[in-house]
Amino acid sequence: MIPLRLKTARQQAGLTQEKLGVLAGIDESTARSRISQYESGTYTPSFTMMCALAQVLNVPECYFYILDDGFAKKVLQLYRTKG
Repeated sequence: MIPLRLKTARQQAGLTQEKLGVLAGIDESTARSRISQYESGTYTPSFTMMCALAQVLNVPECYFYILDDGFAKKVLQLYRTKG
């Protein structure tokens, strides 16, 4: 779930891989390649890193771990309408 949802959320936020990585606290020299590796599934980011990415992308952390796509979409909608 993580690779596809991470890429989708990044694209919807209008961020490049490098920009997302830098905003999440990854060193600029490796940001693009690390995000690329996360999106391809080559490496799985730690939960702490996923929390940082979720904050930048304005999605709840659990969004990346929910197996059911329909439920994940509903959680995302609920999160974005909280107020």
